[in-house]
Amino acid sequence: MSHASRATPVRPLYTPEERVRRDRSRWTIVQAVLAPLQFLAFLASLWLVLRFLRTGEGAQAATVSVLVKTGFLYAIMVTGAIWEREVFGVWLFAPSFFWEDVVSMAVIALHTAYVWAWLTGALDLRAQLLLALVAYLSYVVNALQFFLKLRAARRAAAADAAPRTDVAGTWASQP
Repeated sequence: MSHASRATPVRPLYTPEERVRRDRSRWTIVQAVLAPLQFLAFLASLWLVLRFLRTGEGAQAATVSVLVKTGFLYAIMVTGAIWEREVFGVWLFAPSFFWEDVVSMAVIALHTAYVWAWLTGALDLRAQLLLALVAYLSYVVNALQFFLKLRAARRAAAADAAPRTDVAGTWASQP
């Protein structure tokens, strides 16, 4: 038995029906707009937080930037759950994005812990911003998960669309 015949078939990211629902959903566009905005907010906030931790300057700007970044996160999580419901029929943890959603829960928990610490004063400012950095690290891991998943899906779709040849080098029919 060849290695190829032992391989477990991989579920495509979207079934044909899910792809149609994804393409028709207004939430797909919302996600496509919010994701880069959140990333820009993250980059700006990261710079401001690191500047404060390094120099002690810009405490208010750093704090506000983390709150803005967290607001974007909440918005993308809520609209993402609506999108997932529309496309996959579940609010969260659809098989195609299960692990991304699991890590997203940790990202939300860490950002929410920051907001709680800020609201209650449970941590001093330096500790709050260090907690924000931990939350940001989890966000980067989660963003990489989504990026790699979507990149793999695009490659698989391109491979499926490419003409194939059989062993003799003649064009084979598409499945």
